[in-house]
Amino acid sequence: MPDDRVRPAGPLRPFDPPGGDADDLADGLQRPLSGDGGSPLRRGDARLGGGVPAAGRPNAGSGALSGGGRRASGGGGPDGGLIRPFGGGPAEAGPRFDAAVPPGGYRWWYVDALSDDGRFGVTLIAFIGSVFSPYYAWRGWKDPYDHCALNVALYGRRGRLWSPGWAMTERGRNTLVQEEKALAIGRSVVTWDETGLTVAFDEVSAPVPTRLRGRVRLSPTTMTGTTYDLDGAGRHLWRPIAPRADVEVTLDDRGLSWRGQGYFDSNWGQEPVHKGFQAWDWARAHRASDTLIHYDVMRADGEAAGLALRIDGAGAEVVTPAPMHAAPRTGWGVARRVRADGPPRLRTALEDAPFYSRSVFDGDIGGQPVEIVHESLDARRLRSPVVQAMLPFRMPRRVR
Repeated sequence: MPDDRVRPAGPLRPFDPPGGDADDLADGLQRPLSGDGGSPLRRGDARLGGGVPAAGRPNAGSGALSGGGRRASGGGGPDGGLIRPFGGGPAEAGPRFDAAVPPGGYRWWYVDALSDDGRFGVTLIAFIGSVFSPYYAWRGWKDPYDHCALNVALYGRRGRLWSPGWAMTERGRNTLVQEEKALAIGRSVVTWDETGLTVAFDEVSAPVPTRLRGRVRLSPTTMTGTTYDLDGAGRHLWRPIAPRADVEVTLDDRGLSWRGQGYFDSNWGQEPVHKGFQAWDWARAHRASDTLIHYDVMRADGEAAGLALRIDGAGAEVVTPAPMHAAPRTGWGVARRVRADGPPRLRTALEDAPFYSRSVFDGDIGGQPVEIVHESLDARRLRSPVVQAMLPFRMPRRVR
């Protein structure tokens, strides 16, 4: 049965900042330079690709890589009012890795993928102004560029593929290089070219130090250009860049490679996440011919809001969300709420932290069986001094 305790949600509205690009949240902010002519982005295998058209307005209507028009928006539902994507036209070319991040703010780029045979998975998150960083919090949320990280998580059939298979080392601004189509954090490099995204990662796990080295290549089959306002005030924004993509994963030190389907998005904001939200649930599900995304937030003032998107080769549309169901709480007691036709079945818990969970559920949406990649965030717990004191054991900080 749907969870009747869930409060009705209001709309998440597309965000159109007056007079400019949603990537440029803070005009006049000085951006980090790419180095003194010797950018590490031009070393190694990850290349800077040309050929990506200049980015247009981020709130252009979404569409397939081949272009094409948008369909009309779907109707609203019991969870909130009608949500209307802003504008129309082709999707934006891709991410902007050189976008400014204001003091106290953040920006991250998120990738997840599951293998075609169901045996493996990977999640990668590149942070500038790491929202989970205890060091950023202890220093008063002053300099986002001094708190950067690439989170690497490797999974197998029953969760972690290796022990350890997780790394998130925070690094300072001297290890960060930003360019329009490339980002370097320490030894790891993220690049965008005319065919998609490449993440070449070289990280060390914690608390047991083991090197994690490999490559993820993501080739979008659909892209969107709309940016959404999550908090209702334009301080926290989200864009599902490539809701569906073909993914190739190579793990150099493990002698393993696999193919699968993945997802790529970005969040950014002008203040810490806990100032904008109490909690949220996000999920994506690939069906035979489309992708569904549900994003439900509880804002800092207690207002609930939600968004349901359906994306395929013809474009994206706002649709009526599937019913909400309360899933079992995590080992740390984090609440999980998942949208599906009926109560979903937990396949595996990929991440279980005191304030965050990532899981894979099996269920049906619109009468079609799907695997649902889902995350829950409890931002109230993230503020806890006890939780902050625990984080350095899994999230060490390195000067270089």
